[in-house]
Amino acid sequence: ADGFGFLNDNGRLRKNPHIGNVKIGNDVEIGANSAVDRAKLGSTLVGDHCKIDNLVQIGHNVRLGTGCIICGQAGIAGSSTLGDFCVLGAKVGVSDHVHLGKGVMAAAKSGITKDFGDGTIVTGTPAAEASAMRRVEVLNMKLPEIYQRLKAVENELNKEKK
Repeated sequence: ADGFGFLNDNGRLRKNPHIGNVKIGNDVEIGANSAVDRAKLGSTLVGDHCKIDNLVQIGHNVRLGTGCIICGQAGIAGSSTLGDFCVLGAKVGVSDHVHLGKGVMAAAKSGITKDFGDGTIVTGTPAAEASAMRRVEVLNMKLPEIYQRLKAVENELNKEKK
């Protein structure tokens, strides 16, 4: 189908024609109810040996390298590129014009809004390197305890002022 593109013409949305095509490599599987949008100009590319699950959206002018795995309900917005052997878990969202290097892996429900280099493992929304996000999650779990300790210190300081 056409890519999702509209122009504002004096308050009325008009379809922006997508006259490109889709090129699908060898040994590619595309699951049920998935969509691969035709490029605005040029080609939307799905590389050899890619495996695309059900209910996946691949936007216009996206380029998937060789051997990518895209799990169910993931979406890749227009003009993004995935290097060879990238893996997107279920419900991952990739913003437009993002580049993921070779072998990037994104945990389920990650929201990818920026580029990541080769071999990076990402998680979270907005997505960040998994090692950093694990530290944030540990701190997040400790916040109620930290808050109670802070309140106790504030109460002590207020008593001393009186």
